[in-house]
Amino acid sequence: MCGIVAYLGPKEAYPILMNGLKRLEYRGYDSAGIALLNHGLQVFKTKGKVSDLELLLEDKDVAGTIGIAHTRWATHGEPNDVNAHPHVSPDGKLAIIHNGIIENYAILKEEMKQRGYVFKSDTDTEVLAYLIQDVREHEKTDLPETVRLALSQVTGAYAIVVLSLEDPGMLVAARKGSPLVVGIGEGEYFMASDAAPIVEYTRQVVYPGEEEIVVVDLKEGIRIITIANTEKTPYIQTLELNLSALEKGGFPHFMLKEIYEQPRTVRDSMRGRLNMEQGIVVLGGMQDYSRKLINARRIIIIGCGTSWHAGLVGEYLIEELARIPVEVEYASEFRYRNPIIYEDDVVIAISQSGETADTLAAIEMAKSKGATILGICNVVGSSIARATHAGSYTHAGPEIGVASTKAFTSQVTILTLLALMLAEKKGCIAASRYYRLLHELNSIPEKLERTLQFSDQVKHIAEIFCKTSNALYLGRGINFPVALEGALKLKEISYIHAEGYPAAEMKHGPIALIDEAMPVLVVATRKGHYDKVVSNIQEVKARKGVIIAIVSEGDEQVCSLADHCIEIPETDEMLVPLLAAVPLQLLAYHMALLRGCNVDQPRNLAKSVTVE
Repeated sequence: MCGIVAYLGPKEAYPILMNGLKRLEYRGYDSAGIALLNHGLQVFKTKGKVSDLELLLEDKDVAGTIGIAHTRWATHGEPNDVNAHPHVSPDGKLAIIHNGIIENYAILKEEMKQRGYVFKSDTDTEVLAYLIQDVREHEKTDLPETVRLALSQVTGAYAIVVLSLEDPGMLVAARKGSPLVVGIGEGEYFMASDAAPIVEYTRQVVYPGEEEIVVVDLKEGIRIITIANTEKTPYIQTLELNLSALEKGGFPHFMLKEIYEQPRTVRDSMRGRLNMEQGIVVLGGMQDYSRKLINARRIIIIGCGTSWHAGLVGEYLIEELARIPVEVEYASEFRYRNPIIYEDDVVIAISQSGETADTLAAIEMAKSKGATILGICNVVGSSIARATHAGSYTHAGPEIGVASTKAFTSQVTILTLLALMLAEKKGCIAASRYYRLLHELNSIPEKLERTLQFSDQVKHIAEIFCKTSNALYLGRGINFPVALEGALKLKEISYIHAEGYPAAEMKHGPIALIDEAMPVLVVATRKGHYDKVVSNIQEVKARKGVIIAIVSEGDEQVCSLADHCIEIPETDEMLVPLLAAVPLQLLAYHMALLRGCNVDQPRNLAKSVTVE
């Protein structure tokens, strides 16, 4: 992985491709490259950023109206110029860009070595370029059929685009398990890993399905065939994405912009679903499966990273309010441990991108065992949205910052709505509590706006602790996942080692780490296990630990113990995660900035993890 852009049409390809690569920088990468048809096949690539590629090309002839470009996040082989994409066939007539992993590349590579091929890189992608040439030479087929025959020998995940010197009016793309979108303009075609590089040129798009090959031809238009050689009719959709959502909008970083968007994105997640006049919750995407949910033997929530943390919050919400057993699983572990799944289980898959490879694989495994699969994701038309039986979009809009912020609170909002809907339908929640929670949830956007007013206070705390090497995050009950998420944010973008723990577990090991140098962040709001959390704070202070506490407005008891306090508005215990997550996001942001880190593109990370 990580970013694909391609263009075929009457315009100069280079500026379109470079602009597209910049739109995809948020996905995370370590090298970049471009291939153009220009009096031959011209390929340029380099380790580093898109800006490094631009510098490399300053004095080069980059004319041409057909080209492909790529940003790579290393899987096979270290990040360097040779391993960067595009990769070229041995005869120099074909270039390919690829996201995903070819699992049987070693076998294919050895077979081709025995036929005399000599490889230049350590990548699995170069093997595919060589394979396509080998098939074409032996089968004497046209480019689309050659790609189809080559891919029929491939095991793994891929989104590819192939450019051929012998087919100057054509691009061939294919996907299996990795995202790809095709844009259709006026006599021109665009291809990309997501819609971000396409939206400013056209809103007419096609999302290829699993094991589908897309051929775009200036003379014959667009057609789709499957790996099994079945012709399919392209389904053209209209993009619902505003270009302004891909810009920083006056903020210095996408992450800060997205933190500040949360009052709106939480409101958008509730719009049309929370009806205060009638006092009801309607999740249209899941409505047809409400009986399945109510009668479920258990609900299994799967996700990775931040989505897993949102799932943990969902576990507390659904079990507390709807009284349905919930298990939360790492998708990457769930798919490999041969779990026991019943036909009356409901699996809820959570993913910001809707393309997370481990989550997709877990979905397919659970479907094979007869479970009902629901999805919660942000990207319309994504693979998870298509693979699940039903689900709900979060409507958070594009999240460009690699460290997830608004996606988390939007996912938690959907899970809160789901828990309330199920509780009301099952009749297991008192009417007074139900309506109080609806009212409180409706007020969360306004309370998020108030929470964001404390950003300068959070920045001051960051200035004090930005040089720390370790941090401990503590929470109890529904705030334990908030501690995990806060620690993850700090790790991701500031590179400070941080761990989240249930506050009561501190004395079973982590307390040995406490000293005057390590900050301990505690979610200590007045609801829930307040007295117990106060006791945990006192245990830290007795060992000269430094406390940063997230507290309810007007709190005096915790603030008398803590070294630093950050207030959030009072709300119901079940809704505290929606507010408490925000100051922890801001703290991570300011800490990273003070340490000189790349906030939007932290090292080694990719936004959409489409490999296992």
